[in-house]
Amino acid sequence: MAMGGCVTDTARELACRDGRAATHLKLISICVIFFTSVVGISSPVFLARVFHGKPVYDKVTLLIKCFAAGVILSTSLVHVLPDSFAALADCQVSSRHPWKDFPFSGLITMFGVLLALLVDVTATSHVDSAKPGHYSPIGTREEQPDGLGKKSTESQFESVAVVVSCHDRQAEELAKLKQRMVSQVLEIGIIFHSVIIGVTMGMSQNRCTIKPLVAALAFHQIFEGMGLGGCIAQAGFSYGTVAYMCFMFSVTTPMGIVLGMVVFSATGYDDSSPKALISEGLLGSLSSGILIYMALVDLIAVDFFHNKLMSSNPWLKKASYVALTLGSASMSILALWA
Repeated sequence: MAMGGCVTDTARELACRDGRAATHLKLISICVIFFTSVVGISSPVFLARVFHGKPVYDKVTLLIKCFAAGVILSTSLVHVLPDSFAALADCQVSSRHPWKDFPFSGLITMFGVLLALLVDVTATSHVDSAKPGHYSPIGTREEQPDGLGKKSTESQFESVAVVVSCHDRQAEELAKLKQRMVSQVLEIGIIFHSVIIGVTMGMSQNRCTIKPLVAALAFHQIFEGMGLGGCIAQAGFSYGTVAYMCFMFSVTTPMGIVLGMVVFSATGYDDSSPKALISEGLLGSLSSGILIYMALVDLIAVDFFHNKLMSSNPWLKKASYVALTLGSASMSILALWA
C-alpha cells in the first residue's frame, strides 16, 4: 500500500512537472513574498511608533504582542510541526532504517525546546549577573545630632525614594533586555522555518504545487511578520537594529527560493528525494521546538502571569486573550492552503 501511494504521488508530480512555468512562478513569488513580508513585520513596528508617548501606548503594544504570540504558537503547532512529521513519514523515508523505527520528529522537537530553554536560562543568568549587588547604607536619625533630626529624616525619605526609583528603572531595563533576547531567538527560529520553505519551493519543479503556494505564503508571511514585529516593537531596539531585523525577515524566504533554484540548476537535486525530506523534517522539527517554547514560556506565560499592567486591568486581560485567540485562529486558517 505504501509503495502504491508513492507511485501515485510520483505519477501526479510528473503530470504537473514544468520547469519553465515553475521558474516563472518562483520569480513572481520572490517579489510578492518580499513585499508582504515587509508589510507584515513593519505594521506592528509602525503602530508602536505612532502610539509611542501616548497614554494607550503600553496597552496597544501589549495587545500587539498577544496577537503575535498567537501567530507564533499557531505557526509552530499547525504549520511547522505537521510538515516535519509529514516529511519524515513520507514512504521514501519511513520505509528505511532508522527512520521507521523511531519518531525522530518528536525527538528533535523536544531537543529544540530544551535548546531554547538553555539559551533562555543562560541569557537570563547573564542579565541577572549585571544587577548591582548592594546599595550604600542609608544613615539613620540616631546617627545625627538632635538639631539635625528633622533634616536627616527628610534626607532619609529622599534617599529611599531614590533607591525605589533605581529599582524600578532596573526592573524596566531588565525587562527590555529579556524582551530583546526573546525577539532575537524568535527571529532565529522563524528564519530556520523561512529558509526551509524558500529552499523547498526553489527546488520544486511542480507548477501545481507552487501556484497555490504563492498566494498562501504571501498571507503566511504577513501574519508571521506581524508576530515577530509585535515582539520587536516592544523590545525597544534602536532604529538601526529594528531596520536590520525587519530586513532579515523580509529577505530570508526570497533568498531561500533563489538558493533552491541555484542548487537545483547546479546539481539537479530533487526536493522530494529522501535526503531532502530528512533535512526538511529535522530542521523543521528543531524550528518548531524553539517556536513552541518561545510562544508558551517567553510570550504567553510572561504576559498573562507576570505583567503588572494586565493584572491590574481585568478588561485588558480579556482583550489580550481575545487578541491571542485571533492571532492563533488567523494563522491556523492559512493551513488550509499552506
